[in-house]
Amino acid sequence: MRTQIQFRLNGEPVAAQVAPHETLVEVLREAFGLHGARESCGQGMCGCCTVLVDGRAVSGCLYLASLCQDADVRTIEGGAELDAVQQAFVEASALQCGFCTPGFVLMTRQLLDEIPEPGEEDIRHYLSGNLCRCAAYPEIIEAVKLAARRRNQSNERK
Repeated sequence: MRTQIQFRLNGEPVAAQVAPHETLVEVLREAFGLHGARESCGQGMCGCCTVLVDGRAVSGCLYLASLCQDADVRTIEGGAELDAVQQAFVEASALQCGFCTPGFVLMTRQLLDEIPEPGEEDIRHYLSGNLCRCAAYPEIIEAVKLAARRRNQSNERK
């Protein structure tokens, strides 16, 4: 039995018919053609399926789509231009194969929303649930630091 849910997806109101067992990553991929969140481990252990729901990172491979009723869902596809975090990942070469990058970018956004000036330990702890098979961890840490500096400079100008 499928039910209709309504939520905001990357800032736009949407609706989808979902089965009780369907995960958020399945609905994003199948109903909306958004392939940035990827199911890799299927156990919420790698971070490849990370999506922001009401500003909080969730494992899209475990999070039931039906829980998104009236929620604000953000994926890597949101936005026409690269934001400060995405740009920092490009400039720091923190996206070798790119498979894990969407999850790292979304986790970094949440990290910087909560801790605008994170230290290296904060970054390592916060991103510990995301795995990079290419081992680009030094570049990822530099990208997070760069994104933090840019966000803070942008906020100072306002």
